[in-house]
Amino acid sequence: MKLKSALLGAACAFAMAPAAFAERGTDGEVKLTFPQAVSIMNPYLSSGTKDIYASSMVIEPLAGYDDAGTLIPKLVSEIPSFENGGISEDLTTITWKLLPGLMWADGSALTAADVVFTGQYCMDPAGGCAQLSKFDGIASIEAVDDLSVKITFTAPKPNPFNAFVGSTSPILQKAQFEACLGAAAPTCTDQNSMPIGTGPFKVTAFTVNDTVSMEANANYRDPAKPAFASAVIKGGGDAEGSARAVMETGEFDYAWNTQIPPDSQAAMAAAGKGQFVVAFGTLVERLEMNMTDPSADLPEGERSTAKHPHPFLTDINVRTALSMAIDRQILTEVGYGAGGAPTCNVVPAPAMYASDNTACLTQDIEGAKALLESSGWVDSDGDGIREKDGKKLSILYQSTVNPIRQDFQALIKDWWSEIGVETELKAIDPSVFFGGDAGSPDTFQKFYADVEMYANNFDGTDPEAYLTQYKCDKAPSPENQWQGENMNRFCDPAYDAMVSELSGTRDAAKRAELAKKLNDMVTKDSRIVVPLVHRGTLSAHSNALGGVKINAWDTELWNVADWFRVK
Repeated sequence: MKLKSALLGAACAFAMAPAAFAERGTDGEVKLTFPQAVSIMNPYLSSGTKDIYASSMVIEPLAGYDDAGTLIPKLVSEIPSFENGGISEDLTTITWKLLPGLMWADGSALTAADVVFTGQYCMDPAGGCAQLSKFDGIASIEAVDDLSVKITFTAPKPNPFNAFVGSTSPILQKAQFEACLGAAAPTCTDQNSMPIGTGPFKVTAFTVNDTVSMEANANYRDPAKPAFASAVIKGGGDAEGSARAVMETGEFDYAWNTQIPPDSQAAMAAAGKGQFVVAFGTLVERLEMNMTDPSADLPEGERSTAKHPHPFLTDINVRTALSMAIDRQILTEVGYGAGGAPTCNVVPAPAMYASDNTACLTQDIEGAKALLESSGWVDSDGDGIREKDGKKLSILYQSTVNPIRQDFQALIKDWWSEIGVETELKAIDPSVFFGGDAGSPDTFQKFYADVEMYANNFDGTDPEAYLTQYKCDKAPSPENQWQGENMNRFCDPAYDAMVSELSGTRDAAKRAELAKKLNDMVTKDSRIVVPLVHRGTLSAHSNALGGVKINAWDTELWNVADWFRVK
């Protein structure tokens, strides 16, 4: 039996086990292990999935997505629609109705003022909000009354479900964060480490890049949940160690992001103590090409900024050749087996948004050589490295410490060597790489390298906000505290205009057409993003942990309030 079939079969069988809820806090402690340690508990100041997932246990959005990708209410009574009057006929407003009686973990009331404040917090241009694309096109956010929030858009918005929807856009408590607006946002250490939330747990202790300790929120809206009295997230180590701690030693209950080779998965599953769970959504392992110069010879504050274009990656022929040299099928077999599929798309799903973009699936070493040669990149001195106008094709290629990623780096380095490109490899602790620390030179936002590799995806099933990330004004820079989302520093007015067109398009077929064109603009047309593998989200949980439902459309911990200890 194939591993994927075995994993899915086991997951379905286990899902039939009866729930065992009794009352809040009766099941002791649930222990989670993340190979990428949590750096901050505020997703507005981090694009790292580890930080977004951990904070989702504490702070919540108005609505989210279930494991089928369906929009579900969390802090509201219903999802706004035309029928219930929540969405205006002209598509310029959406009104959310908060559930009455909701309380923050400190016992104070959640009101519309908190929602309005959260919008103000992220939309402040000096704050460096990592999730700013969620708020694109918003003219105003206002409290109609204590339980009603009205969002007005600058133009008709056919998809109004971006701001305050999904784990990347939760509600912050105004009373706690009101001194943290703008440039002060990253300085609020206590608030960013221990946010007061409405979720099933509250933070009791936090050690950066190490451990998050939590206890059940006594003011959580469901008095029977969570079943666990406390929770702990231990970070660091590596994916294999995290998986082993669940699947073999039983030290932990849940291991997120068990990015390990298929043979290792099969060996661990044979121990019989736990199971791997996998779901396919929009997660893509990719290479990002830096359109700016990361040279350490430049002054700090000017490296990897629009002030200095990249000396050779601005040449489309170089980027194309680098992509042509890669064998994505081999990468998939080596890294993921049935848990992945080669892809040329940055938006691989849902199917209606997936471009018919398959040319990159065929490796073409000779074609890549010929393209570079015809573009004037030649090895004039016989050292095996192509050059042009005194610039050598010498690349610093960074990623995170992970055995699969190091295998990918080694393979890609060899393929690039074949076409005359010199490559230096760099592996960074994932807690640092995805940490968002504006003072660190090693974050993926700062991008002090020529090429970097990681995986990314988006909440829900509509890619609008995700594609908005590549607009000119979303580039990380010193001015936004290196928290922008456009890692490549890509800037094309035509792309920005098409994003605006997508934002204002209501017809589903036309939206899909525009999304495909935008996908193609950053992949096959410009090669600023070089997709490699459409990955399943693979994690592991103990057989003693019930209620787990893997979710590829929102945080994997979306229903942590429903988890329980199997008796």
